[in-house]
Amino acid sequence: MSTQSSRATARLMLSPTVILLLIWMIVPLALTLWFSTQRYNLLYPDRQGFNDFANYTRFIATPAFTAAIINTLVLVLGVLVITVVLGILIALLIDQPLWGQGPVRILVISPFFIMPPVAALIWKNMFMNPTNGLFAEAAKYLGLPPFDFLGAAPLASIILIVAWQWLPFATLILLTALQSLSSEELEAAEMDGAPPVKRFWYIMLPHLARSITVVVLIQTIFLMGIFGEILVTTNGGPGSASTTLPFLIYKEALLDFDAGTAAAGGVVAVIIANIVAIFLMRAIGKNLDA
Repeated sequence: MSTQSSRATARLMLSPTVILLLIWMIVPLALTLWFSTQRYNLLYPDRQGFNDFANYTRFIATPAFTAAIINTLVLVLGVLVITVVLGILIALLIDQPLWGQGPVRILVISPFFIMPPVAALIWKNMFMNPTNGLFAEAAKYLGLPPFDFLGAAPLASIILIVAWQWLPFATLILLTALQSLSSEELEAAEMDGAPPVKRFWYIMLPHLARSITVVVLIQTIFLMGIFGEILVTTNGGPGSASTTLPFLIYKEALLDFDAGTAAAGGVVAVIIANIVAIFLMRAIGKNLDA
């Protein structure tokens, strides 16, 4: 009887937090679903009412919708590839004994503490500016014409900026996993004559598999909502070359003042994010079971 009463007391103590979390999640979602079925344009406040699923069809029929989906997936995949590959290489490098290892690790993780819009502005004005940026000056020094990164390759430039921000996170996770690897196993493989490449491929990489899946899952959740870097660098352009799904929703809501269509876009984005999350969770589940 005491066990049941203690369980009831624990549930009673937890119930306010659970109720608050449910309200915090359900109320915004319910309002988004409601506005997604309403004719609600801020430029025409007198034209309101239920319009069935017209907002959804209007959002999907937007000329930039297909490009936004493709750009979002390319952005996520591009950043994941760069951060995982470079994260493994940097983790292997700073795991070795070297002079000034502490300051080096601090410098490696420092980009993660810079706010995304600030980091994007730094890259835009100090590095990628085709007139007086560092890359332009380096090109002039080599006798090459400066390259307009944000104008000629906007999506690739944003991928580079976002990857630079998320590289410290991947490096820290992978470095922690690498340091948990038994040195005796590596020494035994070295004594057996295994070259460094085979030691990495058959010992280190399988050991890092779970950490890599964690990095991929966490980064994907956040990368699906990348917005600030696009707003302060390319503003979704040129045209829709760097327009992603979150930026398209922003455009519908705050540039076209169509709150109904933007709410429908938010629902579509949630559905796509859940599909990606389910796919990743199944892939990670198989990896962890293996």
